[in-house]
Amino acid sequence: MSVDAFITETTVEGDDDGPLADRTVAIKDNISTAGVRTTCGSEMLADYVPPYDATVVERLKGAGATLVGKTNMDEFGMGTTTETSAFGPTRNPVDESRVPGGSSGGSAAAVAAGEADVALGSDTGGSVRCPAAFCGVVGIKPTYGLVSRYGLVAYANSLEQIGPLAPTVEEAAEVLEVIAGPDDRDATTRAAGADADYASAADGDVEGLSVGVPTELIEGADERVVERFEATLDDLKAQGAETHEVSLPSVEHAVQAYYVIAMSEASSNLARFDGVRYGPETDAEGNWNETFARVREEGFGDEVKRRILLGTYALSAGYHDKYYAKAQDARAWLKQDFDEALAEADVLASPTMPVLPFELGESLDDPLQMYLADANTVPVNLANLPAISVPAGRADGLPVGFQLIGPAFGERDIVRAASAVEN
Repeated sequence: MSVDAFITETTVEGDDDGPLADRTVAIKDNISTAGVRTTCGSEMLADYVPPYDATVVERLKGAGATLVGKTNMDEFGMGTTTETSAFGPTRNPVDESRVPGGSSGGSAAAVAAGEADVALGSDTGGSVRCPAAFCGVVGIKPTYGLVSRYGLVAYANSLEQIGPLAPTVEEAAEVLEVIAGPDDRDATTRAAGADADYASAADGDVEGLSVGVPTELIEGADERVVERFEATLDDLKAQGAETHEVSLPSVEHAVQAYYVIAMSEASSNLARFDGVRYGPETDAEGNWNETFARVREEGFGDEVKRRILLGTYALSAGYHDKYYAKAQDARAWLKQDFDEALAEADVLASPTMPVLPFELGESLDDPLQMYLADANTVPVNLANLPAISVPAGRADGLPVGFQLIGPAFGERDIVRAASAVEN
């Protein structure tokens, strides 16, 4: 079954021996691969071939993994459905009339369809966890600083992390072990958690585990999603976990704060695509400004243009304090709320996505609907915490994801709890 998960198919052999020997891995197409086209799902980079590997790719190859291709994605990571790609949409292997989620939809679809054993995605506001939930696989968003971003084409530097997708919690944890750890080429990485044995935490032992349930992340979710979520909570309690409600009052501002910050950082990061070093050839004549404008008009899709314009506006003179500074204040408030909630619980639990997978084309005419669907995932990125999405059964035949959030560098806690959900 082909669901158009890949933009470029290839075979790059890793080392002969290692913890991932004989495993095939698919790489999201915003992660640099030496000698293999890396497009970010955009016409702007349709012919770009990096001369170097990202740190995570180096580590995967060193662990024996075989790269089988670069996966489709929302253009520059901007989307929740993998429909904004310049190379067309990816379809959900569970139901081909539905989206696979985004922006790492190609990676999740490749794993769900059996076209790769495991995959890498990047998560700026839920872009690993959303497609994991929609495609019925496991996805981990690591703590900010646990995994090197060297070689990841930047969208929003202060938010994004590379994370694994896999059929099972243990397999995802094995990949995380390989890619985690400090990197001299990424000053944001930290030594914390670098030597942790994540896979061994997938033992399903949740006896006495305290699970906090933020009521704000349940309200407004689709009733079918809530039903599966509550049934999964009951399963955890039956295995010895304890659950109680916690409150995150600041999350009502999370989506607004996230999009102001993410779009502002994107407008700065994407300024490099100016037609001099990257971009399609155009027939523009005249001064440099005209050429610059034409390249960006032809090279970027509608969603990327929308986010650049909004981000530039938020950073402009007279509006910086009104929008960007306030969004950063909201981010600090949100982190404080998470710290307080995690002081009362070992992990927090919520539905990964408040809705079931969209039908193809459903959200393209209403970007706001797409933005609001990120309500349960973006708070984690703003707070720089780890989270995992694990399958929690199906509703009307469609996958539902169960999200577990841990304290900073508490990946072992969320892996353990997720493995109990899986069991």
